[in-house]
Amino acid sequence: MFVNSEKYQSDSNGPVTGDVRELPLVAVAGPTGSGKSGLALAIAAEFNGEIVNCDSLQVYRHFDIGTAKLPREERRAIPHHLIDILDPDQLFTAGEYARVARETIADISARGRVPILAGGTGFYLRALLDGLFEGPSRNQPLRDRLAARERKRPGSLHRLLKRFDSEAARKIHQNDVPKVTRALEVCLLMRRPVTELFREGRDGLRGYRTLKLGLLPDRDALYQRLDLRCAEMFDGGLVEEVRQILSLGFAPTVKPFESHGYKQAMQFIQGELNRREAVFYAQRNTRQYAKRQITWFRRESGLVWLKGFGDSPEIHEAARQRVSAFLNR
Repeated sequence: MFVNSEKYQSDSNGPVTGDVRELPLVAVAGPTGSGKSGLALAIAAEFNGEIVNCDSLQVYRHFDIGTAKLPREERRAIPHHLIDILDPDQLFTAGEYARVARETIADISARGRVPILAGGTGFYLRALLDGLFEGPSRNQPLRDRLAARERKRPGSLHRLLKRFDSEAARKIHQNDVPKVTRALEVCLLMRRPVTELFREGRDGLRGYRTLKLGLLPDRDALYQRLDLRCAEMFDGGLVEEVRQILSLGFAPTVKPFESHGYKQAMQFIQGELNRREAVFYAQRNTRQYAKRQITWFRRESGLVWLKGFGDSPEIHEAARQRVSAFLNR
């Protein structure tokens, strides 16, 4: 047992106490297909842990195959939190995730167990640990003007953002129009760079020290595994799963259907792609997504890279040693 829960009380932002010690928190991050779930499960089994999902799709019910959600029978009776908590048509922001995850982590720690974050949504992880700048409310007239400008001159919003906040422009891809629009909206309404406001306005997690482990397999090996997994998802019933979700009354436009694999399965059902094309584009887009995840996590401060897949015995041992030293520090 690594935590004496009687010495701590917690609020919504983490434990608050006169004791100078901080509670331990372990995070397992990395690109899709790198073996995060398996490694987190092994760590939880050895170190009295419970797993907290940090994946923006696994929070949704019914989306199982395409999210590589670990079946209940494979969870080894270890509690998993923040999985299957929303219907597909419910919105769930990073700020809401941070709030609910902090409450969950505090509850796990209060029971004398170690919370272990597992997932590849880097924005969720950063929101939880570092906090978010909420910013001003949406200004629809301004957004409409920006959208009209972008339609008339594609790429113009990103160029405009460079003028107002070059740091934000470097971090946001020019094709990610929603994020570019929001950054510009904040800059224009607050009359200050959004990155400056972001640094001032965050409310980070308190009362915890965090070990962040990042899985980094060989790129070619990862892509091969992702291609195989995508094909297996289609062979394993992904299209049928999409049809089942639609039969429950959820619209084809709900946000989880925008994700890789599900989008292509939907396009197959609607006759826009044949099966071979659907698999091809799912594979290609998933590889691109993994590359973006790696780029994101390379900017994550304090992350310890483990260069291999999470199901490798060598990575298991390296992670075990890191976690053991961290908890007994």
